[in-house]
Amino acid sequence: MSRVIPQSPDTDPQVERVQIEIWRRMSAADKFGVVLQLNELTQELARQGIRERHPDADEREVFLRLVSTWLDRTTMIRAYGVDPEELDR
Repeated sequence: MSRVIPQSPDTDPQVERVQIEIWRRMSAADKFGVVLQLNELTQELARQGIRERHPDADEREVFLRLVSTWLDRTTMIRAYGVDPEELDR
């Protein structure tokens, strides 16, 4: 049996082995579901951060600020008619 290199220094190796075994037993669809949930959580955390930095922003502005972290300036202007450089003016 090959030696497993710990992925997380603050996790007990036995717990990590159990977690890896759980992942191995998951179907591709289940793994994809986990990825989707983590993506949704990441987006919600990003939106919360935007709301904290821009408390007067409406939902459209929060959305545009979030999307502007993923898209380049040209695509933002073409897709949404918004120059991300002008969002902070």
